[in-house]
Amino acid sequence: MIAVDTNLLVRYAVKDDPVQTVTAIDFLRNNPCHVLKTVLLELAWVLSSTAGYNLSREVVAERLRHILGLPTVEMEDAVSVAQAITWFEQGMDFADALHLASSSRLHGFATMDRRLKERAAKIGCNQSVVLLG
Repeated sequence: MIAVDTNLLVRYAVKDDPVQTVTAIDFLRNNPCHVLKTVLLELAWVLSSTAGYNLSREVVAERLRHILGLPTVEMEDAVSVAQAITWFEQGMDFADALHLASSSRLHGFATMDRRLKERAAKIGCNQSVVLLG
């Protein structure tokens, strides 16, 4: 199994460079691959950011799920990632959603970000968010 970088997943997801797209497709098809949460976080940012591809939440979530559903792809902490994608679709920032989902086995998530706490409550996030300050 080999860990893959964000650039390979971006080429697969957006298919904007014909040569690199074929390379990415072939690699993902023929190799057992591991996706780190940090790579997925960067991929979500690149796909959704106005500095990147500016894709809608729905399209980003669909592309993430598609990649993670490939038979050769294994995701680090897949349960937390699946939850984070759902919360992202419901309006949370992907990084915040991933932080919260990844901390689900702990006693909560401490932050000074009032909007994170508000978004978590709005979507019915069951993880305790402790607002400091």
